[in-house]
Amino acid sequence: MRASRARRALPPLDESRLNELALKYVGRYATTRAKLRAYLTRKLRERGWGGAGEPDLERLAERMSALGYVDDAAYALSKSQALSGRGYGKRRLVEKLRLAGVAEDDGLAAHDHADEQALAAAMRFAERRKIGPFGPADGGDPQRRERAIAAMVRAGHPFALARALADWPPGESVDLDELSERSRL
Repeated sequence: MRASRARRALPPLDESRLNELALKYVGRYATTRAKLRAYLTRKLRERGWGGAGEPDLERLAERMSALGYVDDAAYALSKSQALSGRGYGKRRLVEKLRLAGVAEDDGLAAHDHADEQALAAAMRFAERRKIGPFGPADGGDPQRRERAIAAMVRAGHPFALARALADWPPGESVDLDELSERSRL
């Protein structure tokens, strides 16, 4: 049987250790200013503060941003590219950016990208989940259709687009202009 070792208590954080933690975090993860502040807040809660005065996490996050280590706009755009590449819609992106603390003006390029890729992302999702034109030839099951629409809506696609794709006849090629017209995008 393995003897459990007592975990060594780490010393409280001071200004230099807080800077080291921030650098290590931004060096390892693509992040936002808000996520960096949340991480440092958690570390302060775990280890305590031994420095003079109160730690200024906002100033530290802004400094990391000024140095180019943290870029909320680039984070938002890369998140948009990743999500649309996996077939997720704009609503899913908006929620992810909100949770990451990305400001509205930093997310503009990401929103534009999601709008441009809306049909292509929906097609990728439909193909992956075997919905509509990618579904089985006997795709007339109403419950399957309802589940497919619900899955697309949960993935962040508009209801009209989900319904248009789910109603597309199986095996038939998809004309993106017609799909756009059917879904009124």
